Amino acid sequence: MGLTPKLPELLCPAGSPRHLQTALIYGADAVYLGGSQLNLRSKARGFSRNDLQQAISLAAGYKARVYYCLNALPLQRDIPLIQEQLDMVSGLDLSGLIVADPGVLDLARKNAPGLDLHLSTQANTCSLNSVNFWKDQGVKRVNLSRELELSDIRAISRQVQGVELELFVHGAMCMAISGRCFLSAHLNRRSANQGLCAHPCRYEYRPFITDLQEKTRPEYPLWTLEQGDSYSAIFSAQDLCLVKFIPWFVRNGIHALKIEGRTKSVAYLGIVTDIYRTAIDDFARKKFKPKQYLEELTHAGTRLMGTGLFLKNRITYPGPGRKACPRKKILALILERKDENKWLIQVKEKWPESVDVELVLPGMKRPLIPAEHYCLEGETGQKISTAHPCMNAIFCCQQENVQEGIFIRGIIS
Repeated sequence: MGLTPKLPELLCPAGSPRHLQTALIYGADAVYLGGSQLNLRSKARGFSRNDLQQAISLAAGYKARVYYCLNALPLQRDIPLIQEQLDMVSGLDLSGLIVADPGVLDLARKNAPGLDLHLSTQANTCSLNSVNFWKDQGVKRVNLSRELELSDIRAISRQVQGVELELFVHGAMCMAISGRCFLSAHLNRRSANQGLCAHPCRYEYRPFITDLQEKTRPEYPLWTLEQGDSYSAIFSAQDLCLVKFIPWFVRNGIHALKIEGRTKSVAYLGIVTDIYRTAIDDFARKKFKPKQYLEELTHAGTRLMGTGLFLKNRITYPGPGRKACPRKKILALILERKDENKWLIQVKEKWPESVDVELVLPGMKRPLIPAEHYCLEGETGQKISTAHPCMNAIFCCQQENVQEGIFIRGIIS
């Protein structure tokens, strides 16, 4: 009888302390986070040294690991800041340091020798030879390039020894190889490689009729680009979604499945983490239900999802908010219990009291609460008929499984 395959680590983003708490509540095995600079998500709030100490302590309570990102590609003038960051984290009980640049890796080995080194997708590792090169430099785990197909990943996983493999399985993809894009730097002097990407590939454009000639055939247009009156995001990639392939990742010994999104909302993070946690656990219980996971993911995303470059024949999944399945919007985050049946909430979406809602509980449990079984109050106790975004309110409900840190959602027209 063969050994039962080890389940992969579910690695989730934590752009702020609130994101960290959400990821842990919904089942992350590990989180990756950074400071305010040089971690490829400089617009995320980030973590100070004190924040990091608290994050590590909180994660330990959930038996989860914390990895610190220092994976920007620094310029020469950034090196003193790299050294400051390494000095800051070297004495902390982190589970690993995520790097991409060879110079940063070298500094990390010298200045933070006790930390495990993980290689970022920014290093664009596409072959076993590259994996082994990085292993020789002291890297414990390699995040393989998102440009790899299934067959390439399988070939590497079958031969690799002494180093862990990690893959992105969900979230935004970049039009450039491993995110090494220069559009943002060209337009706004905000370099994607220093964590300041303005995402110009997501902007909407409207080209006029454009003819392209090729040098050796100047006598006629080789391509003609034409569009009507509307604008569209012609450069924008679909979001990656590989939840359906979790059994394949388990069988091929992938150590960690990573979710993108340190600048996404806490609501997005909570739902996506919950779905992938549930899918991994369901596989272990031999109850894997990919159709249900994909259906639930339509309520979290804002763009079309697909398999990216993982499959030769790409699959695109139905987009969010289609008529056959109206999108359920996150209405509020439950902050804390105020009384036996009263909860302080942070409102995320305009919420008329007349709608049925459901709790977003870990394990993809979604108990329904009819409109007549709850009411909304202002913080001073007055009854309100509509809650508005960014306000705090009181959710009054006798449902037994309401708990801090979870979301409430409903269908709002």
